[in-house]
Amino acid sequence: MLQTLHIRNLALLEEVSLDFEAGFTAVTGETGAGKSILLGALSLLAGERSDKSIIRQGAESCDVEASLYFEDAKAIDALLVELDLPPCEEGLLILKRSVARAKAPKISVNGGLSPLSVLQKLGEAWIDFHGPSEPRRLLKGSCQLDLLDLFGRTGDSLESYQGCYRAWRELLAERVRISEETKLSAEQIDFLQMQLDRLDELELTEEAIEELERDFQRMSQAQDLIELASAMTEGLSGEEGVENKLASILRDAQQLEELDPSSSSLVERLNSASLELNDLGAEVAGLGEQLQFDPEQAEQLQTKMDAWLAMKRKHGGDFEAVTAARDSMRRQLEVQGDIEGTLLKLDKQSAESEKKLRATAKTLRLGREKAAGKLAKVAAASIAMLGFKKADFQVQVIGLAEPGPMGDSACEFLFSPNVGEAPLALNKVASSGELARVMLALKTVLADLDGVPLLVFDEVDANVGGEIGRVVGEKMAAIAQNHQVLCVTHLPQVAAQAAHHLVVEKDQSKDRAIVTIEPIQEDRANRIGELARMLGDRNAKSARAHAEELLGDR
Repeated sequence: MLQTLHIRNLALLEEVSLDFEAGFTAVTGETGAGKSILLGALSLLAGERSDKSIIRQGAESCDVEASLYFEDAKAIDALLVELDLPPCEEGLLILKRSVARAKAPKISVNGGLSPLSVLQKLGEAWIDFHGPSEPRRLLKGSCQLDLLDLFGRTGDSLESYQGCYRAWRELLAERVRISEETKLSAEQIDFLQMQLDRLDELELTEEAIEELERDFQRMSQAQDLIELASAMTEGLSGEEGVENKLASILRDAQQLEELDPSSSSLVERLNSASLELNDLGAEVAGLGEQLQFDPEQAEQLQTKMDAWLAMKRKHGGDFEAVTAARDSMRRQLEVQGDIEGTLLKLDKQSAESEKKLRATAKTLRLGREKAAGKLAKVAAASIAMLGFKKADFQVQVIGLAEPGPMGDSACEFLFSPNVGEAPLALNKVASSGELARVMLALKTVLADLDGVPLLVFDEVDANVGGEIGRVVGEKMAAIAQNHQVLCVTHLPQVAAQAAHHLVVEKDQSKDRAIVTIEPIQEDRANRIGELARMLGDRNAKSARAHAEELLGDR
């Protein structure tokens, strides 16, 4: 759940720090007061794109920070690990986002720098926005199907089906690709085989290529290496070399030992050094001999290196690209050898895949059909509470001729707001106000199935009359039993049901407009005044009395 939110220099708001509690929080204020600033801050932290126009005039940057607490942080921690970010400490997720005029934007998650895509991915896990346009989504068949699948808990069946669907489509695409390939001529096949033979001659393994490049490098620098090795050999073993000089010193040391036996350790060490120098001289001399390339060996190495460089230039510049080209040539030749046989094999695989696909599609469809009746029943009861006493609501599952990405079935919500009228598709009968209430009823039904902890409702009670407002507020409060709910509303009947209440005000009494956000749930008189304002006049006795009645014991 959202615990704290700090906003600085966002639009008209200079700075505010807010604490949030579990349950239902209402956000109210005059039209144009700036309620959208609060939602805008949450949207920024959920990964919405923005530009520098959101920065308060005169400020260098806009900053938003939030802390979210997860009682069970296993799922969010798993997501953070997947995104290569620090896990939550004691269930706390810290999100920060800064948009600056002269600097690059900055985002951090639990102290780790992140791109915008990470905020978007995390946003799906902690917040769900339902705005004024939400009811219009209900007219889309894809939205209706998503709601049915959520209610019917068909996610596992859908995932299984989509895996089968992807495999089936890949087989069909492979068949089309192969069947549309032009059969290669004999000359083309010979050319491919020649290219493949050349690649095979290179013995394409990483070790072989490394050895080739190392040997070629040594051959290219052989003269310099031989000269250096020769100079080292002369310095070690030549007439004026270290070995002869050391031998003279060793003889002097042996005479010293005869005069002073205590110096015997010096003789031993000089003997060891002499042996080591002899071995070193032999190795250097051997190295010089190894660096001698005979003309035939040098020519073979040059030819092989030229072939490797040509293949790199032709096929992409690195080992992986060349080996990929080799494998592609082999597949082309294999397919050319038996195109008809390959197609028959793919046809058999496609038929088996389609059989499995249709079986999983049937399982998914049966699950949807079972859920459709239950959803229609509970949704109709919820809709009736929102003023449609005699309404009819149905959910139809429609079979499709061919399987698609979402199965072999679609879904359609049918609705009749009045008794005696046959239910029709929502886009044929529902007004904007009716759509809003149907969507709200469905959201109430599905709220317990939604795993996102914070639900934000932005004026979803628009086009809903005051008489129904109380029921809308009760439904928001019901949803808040299992979610943290933040609702921007103009209805006092809704605001009065909230356990927590934020008021957004715009002060234009000075040279510059300033927006403030204040919690008022602890100040009953202030809250009654705000509800009275929403009823028409914060100073009218009748409005204040009505506000008292709406607020009750809260």
